[in-house]
Amino acid sequence: MFHRLDVYLRERTNGYTVDPAQYAIVAYVALGALTLIVLSGAAVRLTGSGLGCPDWPKCYGKAYPPLNAHAVIEFSNRAITGPVSIAAGAAWILALRRRPYRRDLAWLGGLLPAGVVAQAVLGGFTVRGALDYGWVMGHFALSMLILLAAALLVWRATHEPRPAATRAEPPLERPVALWLRALAGLGAVTIFAGTAATAAGPNAGGSPGQRINRLNLDGRGTMDFVIHRHAEIALVFSLAAVALWWLARKREAPARVQRPLTYLCMLLALQGAVGLDQYETHLPTELVWVHVALACLCWLCVLWAAFAAGPLPAKAAEEASDVAAESPLRAPARL
Repeated sequence: MFHRLDVYLRERTNGYTVDPAQYAIVAYVALGALTLIVLSGAAVRLTGSGLGCPDWPKCYGKAYPPLNAHAVIEFSNRAITGPVSIAAGAAWILALRRRPYRRDLAWLGGLLPAGVVAQAVLGGFTVRGALDYGWVMGHFALSMLILLAAALLVWRATHEPRPAATRAEPPLERPVALWLRALAGLGAVTIFAGTAATAAGPNAGGSPGQRINRLNLDGRGTMDFVIHRHAEIALVFSLAAVALWWLARKREAPARVQRPLTYLCMLLALQGAVGLDQYETHLPTELVWVHVALACLCWLCVLWAAFAAGPLPAKAAEEASDVAAESPLRAPARL
């Protein structure tokens, strides 16, 4: 399929191609655009504009919104989908025109426009479902998966695959690599718990007077229950990140791993302060938006650290290299 599309594009573009450096810029732009639409979607929910346009894809049956603040905010978020779709589509199309061609970039690039389309469709179901908490949580979860694909595309686009023997930096120790992967999984659980806390709280997306089906596990105590569970999971995630940062430094892990872990620990400290402040001040919308923005940055940092770990070293190969390093026998020097 990719070969036929590549031939078609070559005929239509007079053989236009991009080099690796140019394509890396395209990948970065796509990641930035996809992050932007996550933040704009959060602004829609936090301003109570989730049902500013009660129908989809039109707004009150028209192709443009009425002069109403909630309608304009909601419709503006939909309009941003256009440029974001172009950036995501370019990441895919130009992956096919990148020289040298890499199949992994073509597949990852193809996930971005597919994710944008899926997100638009899910957004339509969210509106038609009157912002039911299940749709809202799924909408944000899909956003995090799209950011995962975009971040992986950026990482792979900026790192050419090379044989292990020619790599400048030593491979990461297997325990550290495993813990980095586990940390990314714990980060995903933390974010999902955060979406549950939002779904049970007052910022579910509807404006005052609109009936929204919020997450309800224990009546009025649901919000406090979910928020405290989210805080506990976030605390475990933060302590695990600090412990892994310390382990990486102790094991003298490469800078490519230590750097994102350092940024992650700093962001988590800031995130904890913001989370505590917003809880004490009864969830003001501005602080909640900052909380969402920091959550996106934390997600990208933990993904960066996991990607930097590289392929998981084979256990047998690592043990063999350790034995060779500890062996007192050395090959005689050649004259």
